Amino acid sequence: MPNLREILQQEAGPLGLDLDEAALSGFDKFYELLVEANRQFNLTSLVSVEDVAVKHFLDSLLGLPVIREKTGARLIDVGSGAGLPGLALKLVLPDLRLVLLESARKKCNFMKDTARTLGLNGVEVVWGRAEDLAREPWHRGAYDFVVARAVAEIRVLAEYCLPFLAVGGLFIAYKGPSAREEIEAAADALRLLGGTVEDIPEYQLPRGGRRRSLVCIRKTGRTPETYPRRPGTPKKKPL
Repeated sequence: MPNLREILQQEAGPLGLDLDEAALSGFDKFYELLVEANRQFNLTSLVSVEDVAVKHFLDSLLGLPVIREKTGARLIDVGSGAGLPGLALKLVLPDLRLVLLESARKKCNFMKDTARTLGLNGVEVVWGRAEDLAREPWHRGAYDFVVARAVAEIRVLAEYCLPFLAVGGLFIAYKGPSAREEIEAAADALRLLGGTVEDIPEYQLPRGGRRRSLVCIRKTGRTPETYPRRPGTPKKKPL
């Protein structure tokens, strides 16, 4: 049975991804840390080598071709959970200036320990909510990229994520087959918050994985100061 490194080496190329030795070694260690922590508290329901390699690591790296176009980019991963996609992207792009935002303290502690163990510099883990952090001057309108994976529907994500972006920045929402329906439902929210859908590349994950879509939303105008609304409101009352 192939190990994690072999799966990544076999399947990265067809997805347009290039992983060097340092990245492969990092993913090996990341997997070990993920499985060990998952024995103590629930980080992920996917723990087999193949599932983590394909449905977590390779899936997280689908945004890489867009993000790597800007050297030293500042990126925030909203609702990062176990550090995906943020830490996976950082393993391949060491110069990425990364903020991992998560509301669960145990997951934050895991990400801090993992970044330290993997020797990743330029990583900040923030325990908090997007609705609060996006109002802080150091974070509002300060990022080149925002990514979110398995967090919420796009009209909710737009309110969480677009306030973090500088005008001209890009929000990448990792989605499944229902992406275009979500975009239609989010049309008013995007218009209000200053976002424009730029591209929706689609991928088929290998080894029986699901169809994936990356919804790329460009920040084309400033987000009104009244957004995001107070914590909990975007999800309860989507725009």
